[in-house]
Amino acid sequence: MLAKFHRETMHGYERRLAAIGGELKRVKECAGLPQHVMEEAEALVKQYFEVVAGFPPEVVAVAVLWTAAKAAGAPRPLEDFLKCSKADESRVWRVAWRLKEVMKLGRRPSLEDYVGTLAARVNLPASVVKAAVELLEKNKRVLAGKNPWVSAAAALWLASFKKLGLLKALAEAAGTTPTSIRNAANRMRV
Repeated sequence: MLAKFHRETMHGYERRLAAIGGELKRVKECAGLPQHVMEEAEALVKQYFEVVAGFPPEVVAVAVLWTAAKAAGAPRPLEDFLKCSKADESRVWRVAWRLKEVMKLGRRPSLEDYVGTLAARVNLPASVVKAAVELLEKNKRVLAGKNPWVSAAAALWLASFKKLGLLKALAEAAGTTPTSIRNAANRMRV
């Protein structure tokens, strides 16, 4: 009775942490991982929660355990973890990549970093980059929680006055589709 009451009174953050924690324990036992890897994984989830927050608990658990095993000096192939979970491999790769990037930088990259990277890939001038960064600042609330590559590409496309042919180049550079960029651009206020 008390456990049910506690589950019902937890807030979103706590509920997500509990779901991820349960999945971590299940996958750890199935894969036969040592306890220090589990502790490392729990620390990663708490430290980088905002990076993994939008993904399902089973995907987060597999990605974090895989990353923690590598960081703890006990690397295992991803297949060892996937056989213990119903997580989609491509989504696990995406979460693991994001974790690796944030851990490498020590912080989450800002939208300006994404804009600079994309602008360099498609050879856009500094004036367009500056306009795109200003657009992103104005539309921060609209873009919260959205894919930063898509948001940066949309801002660059709008800042270049929807230059013909640039949409496809930006989509390739950002690893997304022109439709995603166009939809993100439609959400932004110019």
